[in-house]
Amino acid sequence: MLTTYTSNISLVSTMQLTIVLIVTASIFLIFITIAIIKMYKLKAENKRLTDNSFYKSEIDKSYQDFTDGHLYDNNNN
Repeated sequence: MLTTYTSNISLVSTMQLTIVLIVTASIFLIFITIAIIKMYKLKAENKRLTDNSFYKSEIDKSYQDFTDGHLYDNNNN
């Protein structure tokens, strides 16, 4: 004879599931908040380094106009 036995041990109640989901969502919210704070700090550090006069002078010196070189014919008369 086959008897049906149901156990409440393996069943998860709605309340337990809700608590687990709230805890998981809270942990992810903390991680996202930390990531956003770090992003703003890195953005501020990048702006500070970009505004540095030495860095700006290096960028200005690095660009040269090569259109007057021998590869381009500027005497189109």
